[in-house]
Amino acid sequence: MTQSEFPSVEQLTQLQIEAVARWHREPILNPYDGIKKLVCQQHEHNFRLWHEEDTARSPSASDEEIAGVKRAIDGLNQARNDMIEQVDDAITDHLTSVKVVAAVDAPINTETAGSAIDRLSIMSLRLFHYREQLDRDGADKEHRQKVEDRIALCEQQHADLSNSLQQLLDDLFAGQKQHRTYRQMKMYNDPSLNPAIYQSGSKD
Repeated sequence: MTQSEFPSVEQLTQLQIEAVARWHREPILNPYDGIKKLVCQQHEHNFRLWHEEDTARSPSASDEEIAGVKRAIDGLNQARNDMIEQVDDAITDHLTSVKVVAAVDAPINTETAGSAIDRLSIMSLRLFHYREQLDRDGADKEHRQKVEDRIALCEQQHADLSNSLQQLLDDLFAGQKQHRTYRQMKMYNDPSLNPAIYQSGSKD
């Protein structure tokens, strides 16, 4: 796969935007393959996380319900981070397949492409739900103005991040930057590393 065959950032963000709207109306499906399939799968975890977070903050939620939501959030967060790594691994595979070798002294970006794609996923969710608020029945003028201002800011951030990510991908395929997958190495879900888990089994 050459760079011209690799999905553009515009294509990936459009996938995220369309999926958010579709998943609010229809069952969650992932009809893609290749890198798009991974991006969509990662996006699904953020979609589910967003709505679990909403549930966790409901004033009517019982302690039992919040505990169940917290466990679901932990699992989804772990899956989301795993998918960031898989997206970065897939980019490594694409770079290898087209024989891109960056110079050993080529700079490394402060965040990986997979992490930036994750941030764009969250931004697409934020924009969708802000637009819902803009159209909410009973919203007063002050509420609408606040939402309009935040939508404008989110759109600017989405555009800036999209442009930065496309530049990063262009630099990676040109061999002008190094690409690495940085393992998340989360500790809280690992029974051998989280003291609250491994110490619970040693108590009398």
